[in-house]
Amino acid sequence: MKRKDKVKAILDELSALYPDAGCSLDFTNALELLVATQLAAQCTDARVNIVTKDLFKKYRTVEDYAGADLQELEQDIRPTGFFRNKAKNIKECCIKLITDFDGKVPDTMEELLTLPGVGRKTANVILSTIYGKPGIIVDTHCSRLAGRIGLTKSKNPNIIEKDLMKIVPKSQWSMFSHYLVFHGRNVCNARKPKCEICTILAYCDYGKKKIK
Repeated sequence: MKRKDKVKAILDELSALYPDAGCSLDFTNALELLVATQLAAQCTDARVNIVTKDLFKKYRTVEDYAGADLQELEQDIRPTGFFRNKAKNIKECCIKLITDFDGKVPDTMEELLTLPGVGRKTANVILSTIYGKPGIIVDTHCSRLAGRIGLTKSKNPNIIEKDLMKIVPKSQWSMFSHYLVFHGRNVCNARKPKCEICTILAYCDYGKKKIK
């Protein structure tokens, strides 16, 4: 089966299986999503949502983060891991938002990538969720499933993104990423994928070999 045909079949199956798929980070505006996505690096969305429940009450504006005491911010986000680096990036990111973007979260990939702590994954989350611009969001689930299914041979997120952009309909870029995340959490987990109950087994290179 050609990869484009495989993607279409997977989209049909997963869209029916996960009708509520979407961004699972809690936020009310672009700044909150920008911060939450940075905190989500090497951390579960569920834990991030616990931390941001109080964090977003304490820090409401870019000025709040830009003027924050770094050590205090570190402790506020400590449960998300790598808290020193994350706090430094968030503070510097918000300073740059003030100096270069009038305090607003930019709406282009090029501008977002100039912000400290923002890579293509975070940028695509912002672009697709806030600004409605198509983007492939390559997190650990997307990377794992794309490889197992046989949609890419790379482990590099940037290459995986390009591979998926070639075979996933542009209008479905963001949702395809979300579907893979939901399926990765519910069925195709890292250590013990539940291939025996997987509804996309017929399209998965890894699963078909394992079941044999």
